Amino acid sequence: MKKYLIGLMGLSLFALSACGSGTTQVEEDKNIVVGFGVGTYEEQFRQGILPILEDQGYSVEIKTLGHNNQVNPAMADGSIDVSIFQSIAYMEGVNDELNIDMTAIAFAPSAPQSLHSERHTSLEEVSDGTTVALPDDPVNQERAVRILEDLGWVIVDEDAGTIDFDVSQVHPGDYDIDFKILDPAQILVSLPDVDYGVINGNYIADSDKKLTDSLKIENTPEEHRIIVSILKENEDTQWAQDIKAAYESQEFEDYILSQETYDGFIFPEAWENN
Repeated sequence: MKKYLIGLMGLSLFALSACGSGTTQVEEDKNIVVGFGVGTYEEQFRQGILPILEDQGYSVEIKTLGHNNQVNPAMADGSIDVSIFQSIAYMEGVNDELNIDMTAIAFAPSAPQSLHSERHTSLEEVSDGTTVALPDDPVNQERAVRILEDLGWVIVDEDAGTIDFDVSQVHPGDYDIDFKILDPAQILVSLPDVDYGVINGNYIADSDKKLTDSLKIENTPEEHRIIVSILKENEDTQWAQDIKAAYESQEFEDYILSQETYDGFIFPEAWENN
């Protein structure tokens, strides 16, 4: 009889322990850390996505890092669970560089690159020696020169890559352009010092300028649109699916469309089904 009671008590304790463990796991799954570089994608999240997740019981910590190149290492070391700042092409390059396996679960409303000038009001004012500011990272630099290539200003090597792009792969087209290579965040404030600058759209959205006022807007391929990225091992978690659903929801679409800031952005195809 004593053996029976001892065994029964053991089973009860095991059952309680199992229930406690399950509850803890659920609670942990409701805590999410989201990382951003500096820019408009954090504002999108705070105003449009965060309320949806909080209504579902999630506790969300937002970490804003000082430079975009700090975000993926934070993902790699487990400091953040999700990031919204990078393109597919950029992510794939970092996967190789950091030997991690990130994946995209959704597209965010994405700001294309665009060509701006404070010295000129027209593209017709280009000539040999015209100075054009380009981003200093390979992925965004390749995007930028494709805008100039579309204009006929430059010729890009046929075998030029994306994540390993280098400005040496660009040659004069109709004009001999003088490139100024700058940190992407500095190009907007440097416009008085150059003839033209190719600016990442999130910096335009955070300024008093509009994408629709640019001299030329990028025809953005899918690989350069902004994604919601996580470690692939988390792809099937409930929290990842809930974040994906939030970005594809009617509620988020309504918020974005109500904000003039996002005029000219590229919207997720999933919204076409809303």
